[in-house]
Amino acid sequence: MHTGQLLGSGRTADVYALDGSWVLRRYRDRSDTTEELAVMSYVGAFGFPVPRIGPPAEGARPTDLVLQRLTGPTLAEALPAGRLGAAEAGALLARLLRELHAIPPRVSTNPEDCVLHLDLHPENVMLTAEGAVVIDWSSAAEGPPGLDRAMSALTLARIALDPAFPAGADVRPLLAALLAELADDGGVSAADLAPARTRQQQNPYLTEAERGRLDEAVDLVLDSSP
Repeated sequence: MHTGQLLGSGRTADVYALDGSWVLRRYRDRSDTTEELAVMSYVGAFGFPVPRIGPPAEGARPTDLVLQRLTGPTLAEALPAGRLGAAEAGALLARLLRELHAIPPRVSTNPEDCVLHLDLHPENVMLTAEGAVVIDWSSAAEGPPGLDRAMSALTLARIALDPAFPAGADVRPLLAALLAELADDGGVSAADLAPARTRQQQNPYLTEAERGRLDEAVDLVLDSSP
């Protein structure tokens, strides 16, 4: 099928313009997007901010998603540009996690489970004129909310420790702000961080250097917690 301009590339997917309203998200190494579509449809029905899902494009592959074209920066772009501060960004991430975890599980029969994004960090939050929208649901699952909080915090800590990340040191105030906001929701404990660390250790898309910083990242999260 014909795709338009390449708008961006991540670790697993490329995003192409289709027209002014829709984009094509094409995974390079995923065989099927059925589950991701199901999760997005489910949380969207509860009013959680996700991109609208478009009709399948002619000639689409099983690895393709047609999604609403969003206009605006990511939270990761807005922070260094001074469009909002660490405290405001931390409050936004915490609110999104809180609202997501208020949604009952779609398939789990455990009443303590909820929907988890498991990759909710500044690059996966788009700031549109209508408000924040959460993208990239490829890692979504169901389970205890503490795991999701820990995954977000551990990702921020790992970025803060990355010497290749030019604004790495600036992530620490955001991490502290997020952890402060999450304190009333149960915070991020060592018990939450253990499975989060295992999950990130097993992530095939992380580099060996990123995996090597996970222990230090766990310590940074615990040291930054109120």
